[in-house]
Amino acid sequence: MTMVLKRLLILPVLLLVISFFTFLLTSIVPGDIAEDMILRNGGQPTPELIADKQVELGLDQPLFIRYGQWLLRIMQFDLGTSWLTKQPVSEEIIQRIAPTLLLTGSSIVIGISLAFILGILAAYYKDSVIDRAILGFSLTMSCIPDFLLSFVLLFLFGYVWPVFPLVGYGTWQHVVLPSVVLGVGLGTGKARILRASLLEVLSLDYITMARAKGLSRRTVMFKHAMRNALIPVVTQLGSSVGYLLGGTVIIESIFNWPGLGRLGLQAITSRDIPLLQGYVLFITIIIISINLLVDLIYLFIDPRMKSKGGKNYV
Repeated sequence: MTMVLKRLLILPVLLLVISFFTFLLTSIVPGDIAEDMILRNGGQPTPELIADKQVELGLDQPLFIRYGQWLLRIMQFDLGTSWLTKQPVSEEIIQRIAPTLLLTGSSIVIGISLAFILGILAAYYKDSVIDRAILGFSLTMSCIPDFLLSFVLLFLFGYVWPVFPLVGYGTWQHVVLPSVVLGVGLGTGKARILRASLLEVLSLDYITMARAKGLSRRTVMFKHAMRNALIPVVTQLGSSVGYLLGGTVIIESIFNWPGLGRLGLQAITSRDIPLLQGYVLFITIIIISINLLVDLIYLFIDPRMKSKGGKNYV
C-alpha cells in the first residue's frame, strides 16, 4: 500500500508536468494555423484577417501566457472549445467515451479469455504438439497487422458469410469484428507471456515442495503457481488497456467506429489544437489511473508487495 500512496502523493506534480508538455508539444505545429483556418473557410488570408484570427484564437499571446490561461481553465474542468465544431472539448470527448469503453471492454474480455486458455494449455502440455501449435498460432497472429486481420474478417464475415455488418456502431453485431481483431492481438501476445511466467514459477522450490507433498499437477498450477505467474501479465495488460483506449485509430477508421482514437485523428488532421490538447490530456490521465489500478491489483495478487518498498520477493 505504501507504493500506491507514494504514487498518489506525486500525482499532482506528475499531472502538472504532463499538462505542460501536452500544451507545448501540441502547440508546436508547422505553418500558420490562423492562415490555414481562413483558407479552410474559403477566405483570403490577408495580413489583417490573419492578425484578427490570431487574436480570436488567442495565438497572439506568448506561449507561457497561453499555457497559464489553459492551465487555469483545466483546473476549473474546462478543456476549452473546439476550433472546428465550436463545441466544448469536454462534450466532444464525452460523446466518444461510450463507444470506446464498449470496444475496449469487449476486446479485453476476448483477449484475457484467449490468453488464459492458450497460455495455461501451453504451459500444462509443455513441449507437446499442443504447446507447439499454440506457440505457432500465437506468434503468427501477433505478427499479422491489425489492419490486415480486419480486412480478412471483413471479407469472410461481410461478403463470403455476411453475418456481421461491415462498419458502423449501434448494435452488438457491430462490435464483434473490431473487438475480435483487437482481442486476438492482445490475447495471443499475453498467452506467450503467461506460458513463460507459469513455466518459470513452476520451476521454483516451493512448487517442487508442493509436488513432493503429492498434490496433483492441476492443483499445483492453479492454486499455487497461477497467482505469481499473473504478475507480468497484469503489467503488460495495464499498458495494453491504455493503447486500446486511445491508440486504436486504424481499427476505428476501418470499421467506422466513433471512438476516441478517431477523435484524436480528427483533431490532428484539422489542426484543432484545443481538441488535441484535451484529447491527449484525457488519455494521459486515464493511463495514469489504469497504472494505479494495476498497482492495486498487484497487492491483491501478491500481498508481499506491501513490504520491502513494494518489491516482490518470491
